Amino acid sequence: MSKIGKKPVAIPEGVTLETKAGFVHVKGKGGALQFPVLPYCSVAVHDEAGAKEARVSIMSADRQAQANWGTMAALIKNAIAGVTAGYEKKLQLEGIGYRASVEGKSVILALGFSHPVNFPLPEGISATVTKNIIAISGINKEIVGKIAADIRKLKKPEPYQGKGIRYVGEFVRRKAGKKAAAAGAKA
Repeated sequence: MSKIGKKPVAIPEGVTLETKAGFVHVKGKGGALQFPVLPYCSVAVHDEAGAKEARVSIMSADRQAQANWGTMAALIKNAIAGVTAGYEKKLQLEGIGYRASVEGKSVILALGFSHPVNFPLPEGISATVTKNIIAISGINKEIVGKIAADIRKLKKPEPYQGKGIRYVGEFVRRKAGKKAAAAGAKA
């Protein structure tokens, strides 16, 4: 049994959820999302005592059906949260000369390479830069996380000086350099 799949997902006021032709459509003040219904699952919207809720049920009892059951409920919950409040990931630039700016629909990054890196943003994703913090925001949790991970991948934080792009609040484990290792060996 899926603990997440068993629980109904509450649909807040101002959000519409409907299933058509194997897809779930979620609309709210932030925008609209659609994603396919996973195999072995079905989604139904119930209106009980004025409170709308979505319930996910499975058609089989095998392992894959139970895995899809919880995943489908989580996807619906994330889509509802996305169209109501949206998602945001923050990245921090660490290092001398590392800068970022937003020009149109792309982020321009100076990361110590011989040229600036132009990172285009997909439709529905926006970015803002304040000092050394890049904020990526949008209504789709998956795409916001993927864009943040792709930007971080351009220059991962290195363990000796800590320079690079990291998530805000991420702890980068530091290593001792050659001098500290040599001093420790002599003692």
